[in-house]
Amino acid sequence: MIQADFLLKHHQAFSILFGFLLDCLFGDPHFFPHIVRFMGKEISFLEKLLLNKKNTPFIQRFKGFFLVLIVIFTAFIVPQGIFFFAKKISGFFCLGLESFFCYQCIAARSLFSESMKVASELNHGSLDSARKALSMIVGRDTNVLDKKGVAKAAVETVAENTNDGVIAPLFYMILFGASGAIIYKAINTMDSMIAYKNEKYIHFGFFAAKLDDLANFLPARLSAVLMILASACLSLLPLKAKIHFLNAIKIFSRDRYKHASPNSAQTESVCAGALGVRLAGDAIYEGILEKKEFIGDELREIESKDIFLANLLMYLTTILLLVGSLTVKIML
Repeated sequence: MIQADFLLKHHQAFSILFGFLLDCLFGDPHFFPHIVRFMGKEISFLEKLLLNKKNTPFIQRFKGFFLVLIVIFTAFIVPQGIFFFAKKISGFFCLGLESFFCYQCIAARSLFSESMKVASELNHGSLDSARKALSMIVGRDTNVLDKKGVAKAAVETVAENTNDGVIAPLFYMILFGASGAIIYKAINTMDSMIAYKNEKYIHFGFFAAKLDDLANFLPARLSAVLMILASACLSLLPLKAKIHFLNAIKIFSRDRYKHASPNSAQTESVCAGALGVRLAGDAIYEGILEKKEFIGDELREIESKDIFLANLLMYLTTILLLVGSLTVKIML
Protein backbone atom coordinates (compact mmCIF):
# COMPACT_ATOMS: atom_id res chain seq x y z
CA MET A 1 0.00 0.00 0.00
CA ILE A 2 2.90 2.33 0.84
CA GLN A 3 4.52 1.55 -2.49
CA ALA A 4 1.29 2.26 -4.35
CA ASP A 5 0.89 5.58 -2.54
CA PHE A 6 4.50 6.50 -3.35
CA LEU A 7 3.93 5.69 -7.02
CA LEU A 8 0.81 7.82 -7.24
CA LYS A 9 2.32 10.67 -5.23
CA HIS A 10 5.15 10.93 -7.75
CA HIS A 11 3.03 9.94 -10.77
CA GLN A 12 4.55 12.62 -12.99
CA ALA A 13 8.12 11.39 -12.46
CA PHE A 14 7.14 7.75 -12.92
CA SER A 15 5.06 8.46 -16.02
CA ILE A 16 8.16 10.03 -17.61
CA LEU A 17 10.32 7.08 -16.60
CA PHE A 18 7.79 4.50 -17.83
CA GLY A 19 7.32 6.48 -21.04
CA PHE A 20 11.06 6.45 -21.72
CA LEU A 21 11.27 2.71 -21.01
CA LEU A 22 8.35 2.05 -23.36
CA ASP A 23 10.16 4.02 -26.08
CA CYS A 24 13.33 2.00 -25.47
CA LEU A 25 11.37 -1.24 -25.83
CA PHE A 26 9.00 -0.47 -28.70
CA GLY A 27 10.03 2.72 -30.48
CA ASP A 28 7.44 3.90 -32.99
CA PRO A 29 5.81 0.90 -34.73
CA HIS A 30 4.49 2.06 -38.12
CA PHE A 31 1.23 0.11 -37.70
CA PHE A 32 0.39 1.79 -34.37
CA PRO A 33 -1.56 5.11 -34.19
CA HIS A 34 0.66 7.99 -33.11
CA ILE A 35 -0.30 11.34 -31.62
CA VAL A 36 2.00 13.24 -34.01
CA ARG A 37 0.19 11.74 -37.01
CA PHE A 38 -3.11 13.05 -35.66
CA MET A 39 -1.50 16.45 -35.17
CA GLY A 40 -0.23 16.32 -38.74
CA LYS A 41 -3.72 15.58 -40.07
CA GLU A 42 -5.17 18.48 -38.07
CA ILE A 43 -2.50 20.88 -39.36
CA SER A 44 -2.99 19.70 -42.96
CA PHE A 45 -6.76 20.19 -42.68
CA LEU A 46 -6.38 23.70 -41.25
CA GLU A 47 -3.77 24.60 -43.86
CA LYS A 48 -6.10 23.62 -46.70
CA LEU A 49 -8.87 25.61 -45.05
CA LEU A 50 -6.87 28.78 -44.32
CA LEU A 51 -3.93 29.13 -46.71
CA ASN A 52 -4.66 31.25 -49.76
CA LYS A 53 -1.75 32.56 -51.85
CA LYS A 54 -3.93 35.43 -53.06
CA ASN A 55 -4.14 36.87 -49.53
CA THR A 56 -1.86 39.74 -48.55
CA PRO A 57 1.18 38.89 -46.40
CA PHE A 58 -0.59 40.39 -43.37
CA ILE A 59 -3.68 38.21 -43.86
CA GLN A 60 -1.50 35.14 -44.41
CA ARG A 61 0.33 35.79 -41.14
CA PHE A 62 -2.97 36.35 -39.33
CA LYS A 63 -4.35 33.07 -40.64
CA GLY A 64 -1.10 31.30 -39.72
CA PHE A 65 -1.40 32.73 -36.20
CA PHE A 66 -4.99 31.49 -36.03
CA LEU A 67 -3.85 27.99 -37.06
CA VAL A 68 -1.21 28.03 -34.31
CA LEU A 69 -3.82 29.00 -31.71
CA ILE A 70 -6.22 26.23 -32.76
CA VAL A 71 -3.53 23.53 -32.79
CA ILE A 72 -2.13 24.53 -29.38
CA PHE A 73 -5.61 24.79 -27.87
CA THR A 74 -6.43 21.30 -29.15
CA ALA A 75 -3.10 19.94 -27.84
CA PHE A 76 -3.93 21.38 -24.42
CA ILE A 77 -7.64 20.72 -24.00
CA VAL A 78 -7.85 17.15 -25.36
CA PRO A 79 -5.18 15.61 -23.06
CA GLN A 80 -6.50 17.60 -20.10
CA GLY A 81 -9.96 16.17 -20.70
CA ILE A 82 -8.61 12.64 -21.07
CA PHE A 83 -6.56 12.87 -17.85
CA PHE A 84 -9.46 14.43 -15.94
CA PHE A 85 -11.81 11.54 -16.71
CA ALA A 86 -9.01 8.97 -16.25
CA LYS A 87 -8.45 10.19 -12.67
CA LYS A 88 -12.14 9.67 -11.98
CA ILE A 89 -11.72 6.00 -12.92
CA SER A 90 -8.43 5.24 -11.18
CA GLY A 91 -5.14 6.87 -10.24
CA PHE A 92 -3.28 3.95 -11.79
CA PHE A 93 -5.33 4.18 -14.99
CA CYS A 94 -4.38 7.86 -15.26
CA LEU A 95 -0.72 6.98 -14.59
CA GLY A 96 -0.89 4.44 -17.41
CA LEU A 97 -2.35 7.00 -19.82
CA GLU A 98 0.22 9.63 -18.83
CA SER A 99 3.00 7.08 -19.38
CA PHE A 100 1.57 6.22 -22.80
CA PHE A 101 1.44 9.86 -23.90
CA CYS A 102 4.97 10.45 -22.58
CA TYR A 103 6.09 7.43 -24.59
CA GLN A 104 4.50 8.85 -27.74
CA CYS A 105 6.32 12.16 -27.31
CA ILE A 106 9.81 10.60 -27.10
CA ALA A 107 11.59 9.60 -30.31
CA ALA A 108 14.92 8.20 -29.08
CA ARG A 109 14.39 4.60 -30.24
CA SER A 110 12.97 5.70 -33.58
CA LEU A 111 15.90 8.06 -34.16
CA PHE A 112 18.35 5.29 -33.27
CA SER A 113 16.67 2.64 -35.40
CA GLU A 114 16.23 4.77 -38.53
CA SER A 115 19.73 6.25 -38.43
CA MET A 116 21.32 2.84 -37.79
CA LYS A 117 19.58 1.53 -40.91
CA VAL A 118 21.68 4.07 -42.80
CA ALA A 119 24.84 2.83 -41.07
CA SER A 120 23.92 -0.78 -41.85
CA GLU A 121 23.39 -0.01 -45.54
CA LEU A 122 26.69 1.86 -45.70
CA ASN A 123 28.49 -1.13 -44.19
CA HIS A 124 26.68 -4.03 -45.84
CA GLY A 125 24.50 -2.64 -48.62
CA SER A 126 24.92 -0.33 -51.59
CA LEU A 127 25.27 3.43 -51.74
CA ASP A 128 21.82 3.64 -53.31
CA SER A 129 20.24 1.67 -50.47
CA ALA A 130 22.02 3.90 -47.93
CA ARG A 131 20.72 6.99 -49.71
CA LYS A 132 17.20 5.55 -49.65
CA ALA A 133 17.40 4.81 -45.91
CA LEU A 134 18.70 8.33 -45.31
CA SER A 135 15.86 9.88 -47.32
CA MET A 136 13.45 8.56 -44.67
CA ILE A 137 14.91 10.86 -42.00
CA VAL A 138 16.19 13.97 -43.83
CA GLY A 139 14.64 16.56 -46.10
CA ARG A 140 17.62 17.16 -48.38
CA ASP A 141 18.27 15.52 -51.75
CA THR A 142 20.12 12.30 -50.95
CA ASN A 143 20.72 11.08 -54.51
CA VAL A 144 23.68 13.47 -54.88
CA LEU A 145 25.52 12.31 -51.75
CA ASP A 146 28.58 10.04 -51.64
CA LYS A 147 29.21 7.66 -48.72
CA LYS A 148 30.85 10.39 -46.67
CA GLY A 149 27.94 12.74 -47.35
CA VAL A 150 25.39 10.09 -46.35
CA ALA A 151 27.18 9.40 -43.06
CA LYS A 152 27.50 13.13 -42.34
CA ALA A 153 23.80 13.77 -42.99
CA ALA A 154 22.80 10.91 -40.67
CA VAL A 155 25.06 12.16 -37.87
CA GLU A 156 23.67 15.68 -38.27
CA THR A 157 20.12 14.36 -38.01
CA VAL A 158 20.86 12.44 -34.81
CA ALA A 159 22.68 15.43 -33.30
CA GLU A 160 19.94 17.94 -34.11
CA ASN A 161 17.07 15.64 -33.15
CA THR A 162 18.67 14.81 -29.81
CA ASN A 163 17.03 18.04 -28.77
CA ASP A 164 13.89 18.17 -30.94
CA GLY A 165 12.96 14.52 -30.61
CA VAL A 166 14.17 13.65 -27.12
CA ILE A 167 15.48 16.29 -24.72
CA ALA A 168 12.98 19.07 -25.46
CA PRO A 169 9.91 16.82 -24.99
CA LEU A 170 11.44 15.49 -21.76
CA PHE A 171 12.19 19.05 -20.63
CA TYR A 172 8.51 20.00 -20.92
CA MET A 173 7.40 16.71 -19.37
CA ILE A 174 9.57 17.42 -16.35
CA LEU A 175 8.12 20.92 -15.98
CA PHE A 176 4.47 20.33 -16.94
CA GLY A 177 3.92 16.58 -17.27
CA ALA A 178 2.67 14.78 -20.36
CA SER A 179 0.49 17.75 -21.34
CA GLY A 180 3.54 19.98 -21.63
CA ALA A 181 5.27 17.51 -23.94
CA ILE A 182 2.16 17.17 -26.12
CA ILE A 183 1.97 20.95 -26.60
CA TYR A 184 5.69 21.00 -27.47
CA LYS A 185 5.18 18.24 -30.05
CA ALA A 186 2.33 20.26 -31.57
CA ILE A 187 4.63 23.29 -31.89
CA ASN A 188 7.44 21.18 -33.34
CA THR A 189 5.09 19.46 -35.80
CA MET A 190 3.78 22.80 -37.05
CA ASP A 191 7.36 23.95 -37.56
CA SER A 192 8.19 20.85 -39.59
CA MET A 193 5.09 21.22 -41.77
CA ILE A 194 4.44 24.92 -42.41
CA ALA A 195 7.49 26.90 -41.24
CA TYR A 196 9.52 26.79 -44.47
CA LYS A 197 11.11 29.98 -45.76
CA ASN A 198 9.73 29.63 -49.27
CA GLU A 199 7.13 31.54 -51.23
CA LYS A 200 4.28 29.34 -50.01
CA TYR A 201 4.97 29.43 -46.28
CA ILE A 202 7.15 32.49 -45.60
CA HIS A 203 4.20 34.45 -44.19
CA PHE A 204 1.69 31.72 -43.31
CA GLY A 205 4.28 29.81 -41.24
CA PHE A 206 5.87 32.89 -39.64
CA PHE A 207 4.38 32.43 -36.16
CA ALA A 208 4.86 28.65 -36.20
CA ALA A 209 8.58 29.17 -36.90
CA LYS A 210 9.03 31.84 -34.24
CA LEU A 211 7.15 29.82 -31.63
CA ASP A 212 9.31 26.76 -32.34
CA ASP A 213 12.47 28.87 -31.93
CA LEU A 214 11.14 30.13 -28.60
CA ALA A 215 10.05 26.68 -27.38
CA ASN A 216 13.47 25.20 -28.20
CA PHE A 217 15.61 28.03 -26.84
CA LEU A 218 16.19 26.61 -23.34
CA PRO A 219 16.01 22.88 -24.18
CA ALA A 220 18.56 23.23 -27.00
CA ARG A 221 21.10 24.81 -24.68
CA LEU A 222 20.38 22.31 -21.93
CA SER A 223 20.84 19.53 -24.50
CA ALA A 224 24.22 20.95 -25.50
CA VAL A 225 25.47 21.19 -21.90
CA LEU A 226 24.29 17.64 -21.13
CA MET A 227 25.89 16.38 -24.35
CA ILE A 228 29.18 17.94 -23.31
CA LEU A 229 28.90 16.06 -20.00
CA ALA A 230 28.04 12.89 -21.92
CA SER A 231 31.12 13.34 -24.10
CA ALA A 232 33.23 13.73 -20.93
CA CYS A 233 31.87 10.39 -19.65
CA LEU A 234 32.41 8.63 -22.98
CA SER A 235 35.96 9.99 -23.28
CA LEU A 236 36.84 7.83 -20.24
CA LEU A 237 35.66 4.62 -21.93
CA PRO A 238 37.88 2.42 -24.14
CA LEU A 239 35.89 3.03 -27.33
CA LYS A 240 37.32 2.25 -30.77
CA ALA A 241 36.94 5.90 -31.75
CA LYS A 242 38.25 8.67 -29.52
CA ILE A 243 35.69 11.06 -28.00
CA HIS A 244 37.16 14.57 -27.74
CA PHE A 245 35.67 16.15 -24.61
CA LEU A 246 37.70 19.38 -24.72
CA ASN A 247 37.16 19.73 -28.46
CA ALA A 248 33.40 19.42 -27.87
CA ILE A 249 33.59 22.50 -25.62
CA LYS A 250 35.76 24.33 -28.16
CA ILE A 251 33.51 23.70 -31.16
CA PHE A 252 30.37 24.43 -29.14
CA SER A 253 31.80 27.78 -28.06
CA ARG A 254 32.86 28.65 -31.61
CA ASP A 255 30.19 27.16 -33.91
CA ARG A 256 26.92 26.96 -31.95
CA TYR A 257 25.36 29.80 -33.96
CA LYS A 258 26.51 28.66 -37.41
CA HIS A 259 23.02 27.69 -38.49
CA ALA A 260 19.97 29.52 -39.84
CA SER A 261 18.10 28.39 -36.72
CA PRO A 262 19.32 29.81 -33.37
CA ASN A 263 18.90 26.37 -31.80
CA SER A 264 19.85 23.65 -34.29
CA ALA A 265 23.63 24.07 -34.11
CA GLN A 266 23.75 23.89 -30.31
CA THR A 267 23.87 20.08 -30.16
CA GLU A 268 25.29 19.71 -33.68
CA SER A 269 28.38 21.70 -32.69
CA VAL A 270 28.92 19.58 -29.56
CA CYS A 271 28.56 16.37 -31.54
CA ALA A 272 30.98 17.57 -34.24
CA GLY A 273 33.54 18.52 -31.63
CA ALA A 274 33.16 15.33 -29.61
CA LEU A 275 33.57 13.11 -32.67
CA GLY A 276 36.31 15.23 -34.21
CA VAL A 277 34.49 15.55 -37.55
CA ARG A 278 33.15 18.38 -39.68
CA LEU A 279 29.38 18.63 -40.13
CA ALA A 280 26.95 20.89 -42.03
CA GLY A 281 28.14 22.74 -45.14
CA ASP A 282 26.20 23.21 -48.38
CA ALA A 283 23.17 20.99 -49.03
CA ILE A 284 20.71 20.54 -51.89
CA TYR A 285 16.96 20.70 -51.28
CA GLU A 286 14.61 19.90 -54.18
CA GLY A 287 17.40 20.62 -56.63
CA ILE A 288 18.30 23.99 -55.08
CA LEU A 289 21.71 24.50 -53.47
CA GLU A 290 21.52 25.98 -49.97
CA LYS A 291 24.74 27.55 -48.73
CA LYS A 292 25.65 26.67 -45.15
CA GLU A 293 28.69 27.17 -42.97
CA PHE A 294 30.70 24.18 -41.77
CA ILE A 295 30.47 23.14 -38.13
CA GLY A 296 33.51 21.58 -36.47
CA ASP A 297 37.05 20.77 -37.59
CA GLU A 298 37.91 17.72 -39.67
CA LEU A 299 40.34 15.97 -37.30
CA ARG A 300 39.49 12.83 -39.28
CA GLU A 301 37.11 11.82 -42.07
CA ILE A 302 33.59 10.95 -41.03
CA GLU A 303 32.65 7.25 -41.18
CA SER A 304 29.57 5.08 -40.75
CA LYS A 305 30.64 4.24 -37.18
CA ASP A 306 30.05 7.89 -36.27
CA ILE A 307 26.30 7.35 -36.66
CA PHE A 308 26.44 4.88 -33.76
CA LEU A 309 28.63 7.24 -31.72
CA ALA A 310 26.18 10.10 -32.28
CA ASN A 311 23.40 7.82 -31.01
CA LEU A 312 25.53 6.87 -28.02
CA LEU A 313 25.90 10.56 -27.20
CA MET A 314 22.15 11.02 -27.62
CA TYR A 315 21.24 8.21 -25.24
CA LEU A 316 23.75 9.17 -22.57
CA THR A 317 22.59 12.81 -22.79
CA THR A 318 19.03 11.57 -22.24
CA ILE A 319 19.98 9.36 -19.30
CA LEU A 320 21.85 12.22 -17.60
CA LEU A 321 18.73 14.39 -17.86
CA LEU A 322 16.43 11.64 -16.60
CA VAL A 323 18.58 10.59 -13.66
CA GLY A 324 19.17 14.17 -12.49
CA SER A 325 15.68 15.56 -12.96
CA LEU A 326 13.66 12.54 -11.78
CA THR A 327 15.81 12.16 -8.68
CA VAL A 328 15.11 15.79 -7.79
CA LYS A 329 11.37 15.45 -8.51
CA ILE A 330 11.05 12.35 -6.32
CA MET A 331 13.08 13.86 -3.46
CA LEU A 332 11.05 17.09 -3.38
